Amino acid sequence: MSNPRFPIPGSLIPMSSTPLLSCLLSLLLILAGCQAQTGKPGTAAVPPPAPAATAKVETDGDAVARGEYLVRVGGCNDCHTAGYAERQGEVPTAQWLTGSPLGYHGPWGTTYASNLRLRMQEMTEAQWLAYSGSLRTRPIMPDFTLRAMSEADRAAIYQFVRSLGPAGEAAPAYLPPGQTPPAPYFSLVLPEAPAQGAPAAPVAAEASGRN
Repeated sequence: MSNPRFPIPGSLIPMSSTPLLSCLLSLLLILAGCQAQTGKPGTAAVPPPAPAATAKVETDGDAVARGEYLVRVGGCNDCHTAGYAERQGEVPTAQWLTGSPLGYHGPWGTTYASNLRLRMQEMTEAQWLAYSGSLRTRPIMPDFTLRAMSEADRAAIYQFVRSLGPAGEAAPAYLPPGQTPPAPYFSLVLPEAPAQGAPAAPVAAEASGRN
């Protein structure tokens, strides 16, 4: 049989070429069908959709690592880890944030850097976020720095401190004004009120009982 679009006279078909002719006719029929399909509207190939963007989700490990970084560069260890400043930060992480017996004595009384490792065990993450986001406490804690942090950063700090686990003893309790603390302590003495129009003198810091 022949394709109507490509007629082949029967007299030109030798009997010995029948298998080859069948293959050629099949190929012609396939090409004709393809040409007919390409002429139809709406059959253009549609490109596959682009893969959906995957939002980056911070894992617990990422949050703990970020919390460690924030604690390190944010100065938390300067007060909350005993001996950290004296040792130029060369304190093993396992000893971080266990509080300090060093008091800070001034007109507000005497304050001590608390043991955050124990404190965090008493709080849920939601409680810590509420507490740290509105913290206003006595010197010398720079509470304004903590309030300025994003909630994500404060959550990372919580997860890092919790990952360390409880350790150490509770820091000494706050002493009200008028009580002299036991050594060691820093005594922060306010200067006398300057005369009217005179510049204020800087606050003097006196260390007592430091080894």
